[in-house]
Amino acid sequence: MTKYFIMMAVRVLCFILMAVVTPYGWHTAAFAVGAVLLPYIAVVVANVGDDVREPAAVSPLAALPEAPEPSTEAPRPEKPTVIEIRESRPE
Repeated sequence: MTKYFIMMAVRVLCFILMAVVTPYGWHTAAFAVGAVLLPYIAVVVANVGDDVREPAAVSPLAALPEAPEPSTEAPRPEKPTVIEIRESRPE
């Protein structure tokens, strides 16, 4: 976090020096370039981040139970759940 703070402090300093230092010349252009490019560099550095490791993939099979639990009740037939969509044109 301190390196971003330092970059932004240098940027503010570039803005101030760009307006205060006279006569205007090549150094004013250098201050302007610093004031414009430092935020871009700070964003790129912040987006790179320190964590470049990819998380380990977890198999979805690990969430399944090993074997179904035995039922003590007599099996009863269940009515299947069916969703039926019918389309018709308005007449």
